[in-house]
Amino acid sequence: MLTLRIDDLSGPEIAHLLEEHLEDMRRFSPRECVHALDLTGLRQPDVTLWTVWEASALAGCGALREISPLHGEIKSMRTAQAFRRRRVGKLMLDHILIEARRRGYQGLYLETGSQPEFEPARQLYRTAGFAECPSFADYGEGPNSIFMSLSHDAA
Repeated sequence: MLTLRIDDLSGPEIAHLLEEHLEDMRRFSPRECVHALDLTGLRQPDVTLWTVWEASALAGCGALREISPLHGEIKSMRTAQAFRRRRVGKLMLDHILIEARRRGYQGLYLETGSQPEFEPARQLYRTAGFAECPSFADYGEGPNSIFMSLSHDAA
């Protein structure tokens, strides 16, 4: 059974999963186009990170960053290799969507890679109602990023 909880980012399991995430982002995208947050970035007061567990095994993680009182950004969505294709990503995304509604966000945004390796993530987001949009916040346009958004009405 999978359980979800807010994570304080102090355990070795989450540190390892996030390092794996950053390594993959650097492998698939030019270094200057990697927008994934490290542990320091995820420990900021405007970010909440949740983890998904099966007993003592970390299955995945995802974060919600407040851009403004009305808008949020999804960050650090990652499923551990052993848990791929077990709907961990969907569980996390559904939880983040519920939390965004609870916070009263009118819109939710995300940035993901344009490379083929990111297609499963883009498909997950499209299935939840996200659509491509122009860049947002401090991101610049570029060929290595795809920006997506979801309005509160669509959520």
